[in-house]
Amino acid sequence: MHNFLQHFLNGIISGSVLALPALGLTLMFSVLGFANFAFAAHATLGAVAGYLVNVTLGWPVPACLLVAVLAAGAAGIVSDAVALRGLRRMRRIDAAMMVAIASIALNMALESAVRFFFGNDHHSFDLPLMRDVTIADFQVSQQQAINLGYAVAMLLLLFGFFGFTRAGKAMRAVADNPDLARLKGISAEKVALAVTFVGMGLAGAGGMLLALETSVDPLVGSRILLMVFAASVVGGLTSIPGAVAGALLIGVAQELSLLVISPTYSSAVGFIAIAFTLTLRPQGLFGRKG
Repeated sequence: MHNFLQHFLNGIISGSVLALPALGLTLMFSVLGFANFAFAAHATLGAVAGYLVNVTLGWPVPACLLVAVLAAGAAGIVSDAVALRGLRRMRRIDAAMMVAIASIALNMALESAVRFFFGNDHHSFDLPLMRDVTIADFQVSQQQAINLGYAVAMLLLLFGFFGFTRAGKAMRAVADNPDLARLKGISAEKVALAVTFVGMGLAGAGGMLLALETSVDPLVGSRILLMVFAASVVGGLTSIPGAVAGALLIGVAQELSLLVISPTYSSAVGFIAIAFTLTLRPQGLFGRKG
């Protein structure tokens, strides 16, 4: 039982970090109408940006995390303008599918660019040595505990932003009913720009938090791509709270799977979760039908 609870705790921590990019992906899908798979490369860009200011300027982790969000968000706006915006504006039945496919190509191009300029080596943040923390007979690393704190703080700020600010309410309005939002004078294009920045910024934050526990390399984002997409699908691709719930479920399921299978095969949890969700409840746990 102790081993089970230890893995469960680890799953909650990893799921909380996973919730950031999952929330970004869900937000972009809700407003823009397509799954932007380039979030994986932007997660890598955020990790690289945070790492560079950490090792070259000696900035602390909170400042590096802000840089990761800003860098990934800005890169998201530029890459969307260059590669995706024209396709998004096409009035075709298969436009969403075309943009999603284009985002996969964009992801590959950005990943190759990171590989070219940053190299294939694994790099670590310049952090002080940390001991594991024991809480009620359960052990977590200090970095895990710190990452959990960052993730929870960012999630609370985001829900406050969506619930109490004019910009956040505008995003929700466009996500719920674009036509009605337009009649109320809300600029869908401005909201799309803001959503792209926020969504990719969240991907950058998630990528950097993951890199703090592991390392920085060109595949940081690719390693979480499947699990982030699975979290969004399970929670419901149109539900912002569902993205968080889905991320926690996927995080816990992946950690608990280590009790019965090799870590090599733990990524299968994402495939299984997507398959079960699409078969039993295609709209996800919190998504709307139709």
